[in-house]
Amino acid sequence: MKKSGKTKQRMRQRVLDHKSTSIYFLVWSVFSLVAFLTALLCSLFQPYVVRNTYERQLSLDIARKGREVESIIERYGADVTTAERYSALIRGLAIANNVEVYVLYENGEVLFPYPEVSDQFPIRTDFSSEIKELTSQLEQNDEKSVVYSTDRECVYGSAMGAYKGEKTYLYVAESTEFLKVIMREIQVRIWFIAVLVFIISFAISSALTGFLVEPLALMREKTNRLARGDFDVDFLDGAYGEEIVELAQTLNFARDEISKAGRMQRELIANVSHDFKTPLTMIKSYASMIREISGEIPEKRNKHALVIEEEADRLTALVNDVLELSKLASGIGELRLEKINLSSYLYEILNRFEYLSETQGYQFIVDIDEGLYTSADKLKIGQVLYNLIGNAVNYTGEDKRVFVSLKGDGLGSCFTVRDTGKGIKDEDLSAIWERYYRSSEMHKRPVKGTGLGLSIVKSALDRHGFVYGVRSKLGVGSEFYVIFPKA
Repeated sequence: MKKSGKTKQRMRQRVLDHKSTSIYFLVWSVFSLVAFLTALLCSLFQPYVVRNTYERQLSLDIARKGREVESIIERYGADVTTAERYSALIRGLAIANNVEVYVLYENGEVLFPYPEVSDQFPIRTDFSSEIKELTSQLEQNDEKSVVYSTDRECVYGSAMGAYKGEKTYLYVAESTEFLKVIMREIQVRIWFIAVLVFIISFAISSALTGFLVEPLALMREKTNRLARGDFDVDFLDGAYGEEIVELAQTLNFARDEISKAGRMQRELIANVSHDFKTPLTMIKSYASMIREISGEIPEKRNKHALVIEEEADRLTALVNDVLELSKLASGIGELRLEKINLSSYLYEILNRFEYLSETQGYQFIVDIDEGLYTSADKLKIGQVLYNLIGNAVNYTGEDKRVFVSLKGDGLGSCFTVRDTGKGIKDEDLSAIWERYYRSSEMHKRPVKGTGLGLSIVKSALDRHGFVYGVRSKLGVGSEFYVIFPKA
């Protein structure tokens, strides 16, 4: 219990801590954060995607050009008679393919082209680090040719034949400096776009948040009006969006239920006050009569005392109804389940209504199967049966007939009680079980009460989990039923 209390206290404190945060600010923050993260991710990943795409395309391009250069050298190199013409061939292939083409010794020295024939085409002379990388790549891949990238260039390299007893290699390269320039330009533009997107998102999120929060703020104001007792407030007025409309409809339903409950509660208080006042007045009057008139006359004194006793019993019944409903509604007290002979128990309940047959001419048409059992709380089921029969007595027609039935089958038994009164309107069928409901038909009520009988029935049967209901037809009467499972 202590742990549960501490948990509730922490939850309550968490709610209080969040009270100062506006929903407008929360929604706006989420929108802005999403926009910022989107812009940030674009600025981080877009350059990466562009660079990878460019490098992949550059590798494919240098591989194609390198193979073409290698093919031409193998095809026409043997026909070149002088070293100068071989250098010119290499230079021409470089210019034609817009790449650098070299034939290198194993130590990195340039074999072709000669520097002197490349006055307008800058010739590199030191390839000591490049030849190490090339030979390493060839050994790792165990191929005649390879394609790879360095910090400065993308390279196609292959092993060629020996020249004057030394190994030679073809080195075809294309600079990646252009990629670096492009990436710097893209980076600047992406950051500019990211800032612009964030600013636009900031403005849009502010406007959209205001649009979304407005109906909630309006509902908060209307809820405050409802709390102050204004039941004319309409939550649907100004609501838009499916979820907001559903919320508004729910609040309107709650408004109607609160208004109806308040009205019925006031009626109940008036009814209970009246029902309490009548026996109290009778008790006071007859007590005065005993003291002043009949105290010395045994016959009158006993008659007046009997009236006081009956009215006290009536008061007790009224108080018990209110207390019983309160206990059932709050779930106080466990159900004491036992095996009950419903058939004989129903006869006991009916015996309590015999005085109505003898004094007021009521007829009870009974059809009860013998030997029907169920498992239930006997006291509460007795209240259910008594209240349902009493309700039928109060609202039956001028013929004063009440039909009581208990029929069984293999699964259980069905109890029904039917009157011949005016019936119940369809729109009122669900309301009759409510705590403060009481029919406006007050022409006669032989079985006195507070109007809580059906609410007590509902609470007791709900706790048992039994199936129950009512069928009614205007001008014909109403039939209440309860399904008791077999014990």
